[in-house]
Amino acid sequence: MKITRRQWLGSLLTLCSAALLPSRLFAASAVFSATDTQAVLDDLFAGLPIEDSDAINLRTPEIAENGAVVPVTVSTDISGVESISLIVDENPNPLSASFTLTSDSVPNISFRVKMGKSSTVRALVKTSDKVYMATRDVKVTIGGCGG
Repeated sequence: MKITRRQWLGSLLTLCSAALLPSRLFAASAVFSATDTQAVLDDLFAGLPIEDSDAINLRTPEIAENGAVVPVTVSTDISGVESISLIVDENPNPLSASFTLTSDSVPNISFRVKMGKSSTVRALVKTSDKVYMATRDVKVTIGGCGG
């Protein structure tokens, strides 16, 4: 079977595209493997000012009986939200979730995170010129015992 020049070029372009695909898909994975909260903040927000805000509604339980499934809800009325991220300070990899939103998205996200031990949980809402943050302390109990 002879391969035409057109088939050969098509195969070459497909191979090159496939080789570049993982780097685009997993570019953000480095920030998920960071082990320090400050490193996560630096990687995600690269010099944008971070300010505490009451405009972010961060809902978590005060006491989580099962650290494997801690429910978290983040919502806000801030306009121009580009992303919402969640950092759990005491986790081995603090960045637990990061969602990129479009201008048509409603900034209201609910999910569950795994927490190995009691920690401060930070919700960060990024706009084009600033990052807003809300924090909550969550106590994780082992086996449901409040101790």
